[in-house]
Amino acid sequence: MSPLEFLDYAGTFVFAIVGAFKGLKHRLDILGVLILAVFTGLGGGIIRDLILDLNPPLAFRNEVYFLICTLGAAITSVWGPKIARWWKGVLILDAVGLAVFSAQGALLASHAGLGPIGVIFLGTVTAVGGGVIRDLLVREIPAILVREFYATAASLGALALWLMKYFHAPTELSLISAVVTTLGLRLLGMIFRWQLPRVPRFTTEEDENLDP
Repeated sequence: MSPLEFLDYAGTFVFAIVGAFKGLKHRLDILGVLILAVFTGLGGGIIRDLILDLNPPLAFRNEVYFLICTLGAAITSVWGPKIARWWKGVLILDAVGLAVFSAQGALLASHAGLGPIGVIFLGTVTAVGGGVIRDLLVREIPAILVREFYATAASLGALALWLMKYFHAPTELSLISAVVTTLGLRLLGMIFRWQLPRVPRFTTEEDENLDP
């Protein structure tokens, strides 16, 4: 097993735990918790593979990914309160998963011959797509749209990979650059609570005028 493959499995596991916690928060049954764990862990990669016409998606060709998500859901369901005490550690591991998924998605897009926009888009989708699906399933506005320096870190990491490949850097160095960029920015965002500027809100009167 290569280091990148190990990190991919580890990232899937951590994303599954984060998704399962969302299920616990909304008091879902065990099936609901499992569904959120699977979609959070695998959703972004499945979307990426479908866009790249890689059929069937990797998750269906290597069912270890589903077993990893199931394990994450089971552990969270049984030991959720204990894991919650170490939530900051889980968030750090989540940042690692974000970085690995972003780099992996960007690399596949680069190998498919896509330009910078395609590389950045697929790197970001791979990293955050599962979380978006998770939030929509529980009828929440996706977290990446309203708070935290999360998707931006993934996008900049994907951009770093494209730049490295553009200047003909070795694949290993390109991956390391992307992972370090995303992970560093995400951790700094957590420490300093970075957020993108918000668009000014409408007044109450303007809000009413926009109603159909």
